[in-house]
Amino acid sequence: MNLDHTFTIENLLEGCKRGDRKAQENLYRTLASRMLAVCQRYAKDNFEAEDMLQMGFVKVFRKIGEFRNEGSLEGWIRRIMVNTSIEVYRKNLRSLSIVDIDEVKEQPQNTFDMTGLETKDLLKLIQQLSSGYRMVFNMYVIEGFSHREIGESLGITEGASKSQLSRARAILKEKILKMEDLKYGTHLG
Repeated sequence: MNLDHTFTIENLLEGCKRGDRKAQENLYRTLASRMLAVCQRYAKDNFEAEDMLQMGFVKVFRKIGEFRNEGSLEGWIRRIMVNTSIEVYRKNLRSLSIVDIDEVKEQPQNTFDMTGLETKDLLKLIQQLSSGYRMVFNMYVIEGFSHREIGESLGITEGASKSQLSRARAILKEKILKMEDLKYGTHLG
């Protein structure tokens, strides 16, 4: 797609603030793939991620007049995508079981090497986590939320957030080790 030299984020932002459909379409085309990647980390599958993306962009275009040029437009849109993902999670929360950290035995926090893991493989593993684990893992590890902020956003205690993160890491570690076993043909007794 050839765009002329006036195609800049600033021009798109001004056009979107005026409600210009062409500017909205160009902004969507410019950022949709990056924002879909954000949504995919939170979604249980690609269909849910695409729904999150669409809901997020509807909010972006509805609220674009509130953007105050404090930071990047892309960062502002990313935050809307994360918040939309959290809203979808909350709607599905009824079916989840969240365990407070006080109910979990203290488990050592072992780290593991993910350097050989492809990004797409890690994304697939994260998507396999239950909704609660996936949400807390993404918010803490990728977005940088504190356990207090996660608790407030999701309506859970800080302890529950810590517990969810600990379990998510343990599950991911187990899945990665199984992948490595299959890759190298080794089977641990």
